[in-house]
Amino acid sequence: MKTAFKKIEDQEEEDVFLLTQSATPKVREIGSVNWRGLWTLIVKEVERFVKISIQTIVSPLVMTVLFYAVFSVSMGSGERMVGGVPFLEFLIPGLVIMSMAQSSFFNTASSLILSKLQGNLVDVLMPPLSPLELTIGYALGGVLRGLAVGIVAFAVMSFFYPLNLPHPAFALYFAVMGSLMLSLIGLITGLWGDRFDHLGAIQNFVIMPATFLSGSFFSIQELPKGWDLACTLNPFFYMIDGFRYGFTGHADASVYNGIAFLLIINMALFNVAYWMFNTSSKIKP
Repeated sequence: MKTAFKKIEDQEEEDVFLLTQSATPKVREIGSVNWRGLWTLIVKEVERFVKISIQTIVSPLVMTVLFYAVFSVSMGSGERMVGGVPFLEFLIPGLVIMSMAQSSFFNTASSLILSKLQGNLVDVLMPPLSPLELTIGYALGGVLRGLAVGIVAFAVMSFFYPLNLPHPAFALYFAVMGSLMLSLIGLITGLWGDRFDHLGAIQNFVIMPATFLSGSFFSIQELPKGWDLACTLNPFFYMIDGFRYGFTGHADASVYNGIAFLLIINMALFNVAYWMFNTSSKIKP
């Protein structure tokens, strides 16, 4: 009799153990890279700008069309030539990459500063995401917003002026690397800044002058001596010049120098952003 009761008790303990094991969620092991966490962060950043697409995608498009309208009226429909290219064909790639760059910058900078102001940045820092994964996730979110703006702008501007794409690989490279450069600058701004005044300062005193004075609306061949050299030291110039080459086949500087220059700049900016994520006291809870 005692043996029978003992067997029943042992069986009940085993059943309880098995039920407990099946009810307890398994601990997910994370390897050297938290791929699911990284993907979730990228999706979060994409959904953030998609939900307010009127502000994040349509607004830059409206500004691009307005710039095109102003310049097409003031400069004529196609009489002026720049480097053997009709002015409007020369102008449109500069307008498109300019809107892409500013969108990429705003995406990362506003995301981090808004999280700081709302006090929910800790929700991103608590999950098992390394500084490297955080840097990649935020940077790619900015790149994707820039590319989304560029695709929409290119599609709309095609209705106003027939655009060719003789060198699509170059156009894609400079679109991605240019968006990445501004995304990383925005990321550094967001890690450094505590309020939107800091974002506005970088936008008004760094991004806008560097963009407008880097050949968005003109060829550096038209600049006086000395100014053209100063322009070639501006990384924004290589972003715009290389992107325009993909559309027109015309470039004011060596496209391959631009490829190398943007690659080096982005590597340096990425390392700065990673270092700030790893050490900055402004994001630690």
